[in-house]
Amino acid sequence: MSTTAQHKIGSGFDARSTADDVLRGIDLTGRLAIVTGGYSGLGLETTRALVRAGARVVVPARRPDTAREALAGLGGVEVDALDLGDLESVRGFAERFLASGRTVDFVINNAGIMACPETRVGPGWEAQFATNHLGHYALVNRLWPAIAPGGARVVSVSSRGHHYSGIRWDDVQWREDYDKWPAYGQAKTANVLFAVHLDKLGRDAGVRAFSLHPGGILTPLQRHLSRAEMVEAGWIDENGDLVDPEAFKTPEQGAATQVWAATSPQLEGKGGVYLEDCDIAEPAPADGARAGVKDWATDPEQAARLWELSAELTGVDAFRR
Repeated sequence: MSTTAQHKIGSGFDARSTADDVLRGIDLTGRLAIVTGGYSGLGLETTRALVRAGARVVVPARRPDTAREALAGLGGVEVDALDLGDLESVRGFAERFLASGRTVDFVINNAGIMACPETRVGPGWEAQFATNHLGHYALVNRLWPAIAPGGARVVSVSSRGHHYSGIRWDDVQWREDYDKWPAYGQAKTANVLFAVHLDKLGRDAGVRAFSLHPGGILTPLQRHLSRAEMVEAGWIDENGDLVDPEAFKTPEQGAATQVWAATSPQLEGKGGVYLEDCDIAEPAPADGARAGVKDWATDPEQAARLWELSAELTGVDAFRR
């Protein structure tokens, strides 16, 4: 199976398409999705859209009670505990799911943190890399017996923030000179590289993987940013209102690309690519404009190297012989 080209395919959708738009005409009855963080922000809109299309959705949540409250009244959803920053919690969730004997059709690695103060989790890992990447890496590998049989799609929610940094191979855990934005960028680059290598490893089993930039959306992901920082960035004014509403997506629009990645027939036989605005993205332009995908995030050699490092750090690798 050849590598999918990192170029637009003309999906017919765009930045203003919603999750419901991309699901129109798609019946997900009898299909099962796992959506991490599927109770807040883009995750909540993703869960709602999948349920409306007929899917059952399992929502692993760091705050299960909060998740149940947010999802109250939405049929076809179940909540279970999962803290991506705690590998024992990841193991527990995966074991409980596997014990149910079910297979999964879509895994959407949606949960994440952004630009947090220096925080250490587990054995002293940098929290953004650990939560956004290593936790999801371990989750997918532990769930592999439920992912492989049905030829599932695995969707890794990255960000245009991956432009801020490639992988800092000499100091992945930011032991020195922590800077929250490049650290976030590294974690988002890791999300893309994860999908590149998982697609290579999983395609013989019919499993395909994608990564994506959902767009600019104000959600609880910004909880670590002060109002002053968001004013300085030009996102909001002093009153907390959007400076340029056209520059941001609604949560329904923001959820569209990950839902499209998980379900679209247009991606049949494709994988290992980075998406944006409900299409395959172009490579980042040479002029430095923040668009498309950086080559450091799609390099297969770096993807394989990151997989090996992740396996070493977490002690989990479903493909190790």
